[in-house]
Amino acid sequence: MRLRFRASSTARKTGPKTVILSEAQSKDLLLLFAALNGRGLSRAARFYEWREAGVSTPAKANRITDGFSLGGKPLGTPPRLKIETTSARALPKRCKLLVQMAKPSSLLDTRVVYCGDNLEQLKKLPDACIDLIYIDPPFNSNRTYEIFWGETKEKRSFEDRHESTRAYIEFMRPRCVELSRVLKKTGSFYLHCDWHASHYVKVMLDQIFGEKNFINEIIWKRQSSHNDAKQGSKHLGRIHDTLFLYSGGDSEYYFKHLYREYDESYLGKFYKHVEPGTGRRYQLGDLGAPGGSSPSKGNPHYEFLGVTRYWRFSRESMQDLYDQGLIVQTKPGAVPRFKRYLDEGQGVPISCVWDDIKPIQSHDIERLGYPTQKPLKLLERILEISSKPNDIVLDAFCGCGTALVAAQTLGRQWIGIDISPTACRVMAKRLRDVCKLREDENFWLHGKGFIVRDLPWTEKQLRAIPPFEFENWAVIALGGIPNKTQVGDMGIDGRIYPVGSEPAAAGKEAGELDFMDDWYPIQVKQMDKVGRPDIDNFEAAMIRTKRKKGFVVGFDFSSDAMTEISRFFRTEHIVIVALTVREILDETIAQRLV
Repeated sequence: MRLRFRASSTARKTGPKTVILSEAQSKDLLLLFAALNGRGLSRAARFYEWREAGVSTPAKANRITDGFSLGGKPLGTPPRLKIETTSARALPKRCKLLVQMAKPSSLLDTRVVYCGDNLEQLKKLPDACIDLIYIDPPFNSNRTYEIFWGETKEKRSFEDRHESTRAYIEFMRPRCVELSRVLKKTGSFYLHCDWHASHYVKVMLDQIFGEKNFINEIIWKRQSSHNDAKQGSKHLGRIHDTLFLYSGGDSEYYFKHLYREYDESYLGKFYKHVEPGTGRRYQLGDLGAPGGSSPSKGNPHYEFLGVTRYWRFSRESMQDLYDQGLIVQTKPGAVPRFKRYLDEGQGVPISCVWDDIKPIQSHDIERLGYPTQKPLKLLERILEISSKPNDIVLDAFCGCGTALVAAQTLGRQWIGIDISPTACRVMAKRLRDVCKLREDENFWLHGKGFIVRDLPWTEKQLRAIPPFEFENWAVIALGGIPNKTQVGDMGIDGRIYPVGSEPAAAGKEAGELDFMDDWYPIQVKQMDKVGRPDIDNFEAAMIRTKRKKGFVVGFDFSSDAMTEISRFFRTEHIVIVALTVREILDETIAQRLV
């Protein structure tokens, strides 16, 4: 495939010519313009007409350089200068620069951190576009973390809101369906979890990715000197995490075996011989014929150093190895053995039990204070096993960004998604500090930086969006689940399922999470001031649903509304927490959610 196009320049004195690119140049330029296609561009953006095998394909691109552009009919520009050549040397210098800045992926933007619900963001990605997916979702645990982010000293709550296993699986299922859709057939998927729900997660993943595509259950021993089997406990110590590995469906999925160094006990047992003069350690291996002494195997049979048997090699090869000093006979009449040198071995193949990577310690430089932060070595191992340089890596629960740092360090393209604005800011700082990447739109367009998208809106923007969208934003920001029914929601726009939720009997009209009887209602009002009537209606909804605590979100609250909230607590012993949009944007609501 080769492309023809017209090139423009500020110089107009040269006669018209036509550019014919080489195949490599054509491919690079197509990748560049395809990558730019569909992105929000400046007003200076122009449309270019490409001709590929006689077919015109429009693509949108920025005017990346001043005074030079590529294309058939740039809008609003003077007549074009045409240039004809098949040599890269004859192309304008700025055209060469464009080729060097081409992005590796023509399907989607990489080196991007998206802030928001990963389910919504995943739906925007095309099918089969990711080479490696790693997720470390919130575990189905009963732990609540109060942590300080090292960068901002901001205290916030980080808790798993999926105490019920069924609720956790229902939360994860649609997300894993989307992850399966965006994974390439030759790609790999890793889900990192612990003992709380791993067996249920495995069943779910078999249903989504297919049992036949299951590759490994990897055990990471994350603790060594201590465990949670304290005095008085009635269980064994829980000291490992589980990683489930699936392929995308193609038997040709990428996989690279890694090796670790031999430990001293292994060396002492198997490599106990030392060669005089060289000091090289070696073990003695068998030279017998594979498959035994059966004549039907076709192995050579002869006498060598006084021993007659079926051998692995021909007589000539055996003599050659002996002359090189690679065959040893420890005593006359003993079966000759073959020298296997330690320094020629690759090491011990990495198995499905990983006990050589330590968890993050309090004194580690990479420690950020994130409660479930994983060590960089763990993610680097995963990427080395299941991806190649320039592959696209996706982490849809990227937390503090360890997977993104590993991907950047190892030369992979990456995409990160996290619902927490604080986490997104932390990982952005980490990418700047550790990877020396610039968080800059222009650098990102030129393939040298990264960007963070969809950080929380301003109050002005939130006032302008549709009411249902505003409700969803507020509920998700609180860690809740929006109601599927937007009309007739009976004054409840969403629910928060706290740690400790108890299953309840579900009727035929129960929703997907109604089996959990312990939940807090959320009401959202897109108004300047929530008034007394709004609080009255929410109180009625709380009494009707027998709730003891609920949340109301608005831009502000009238004094009458706050007075009624206080009265309601004194008389009914029911708590209503009033939260402003500004408090949510500033992330100062953690302790009020408990």
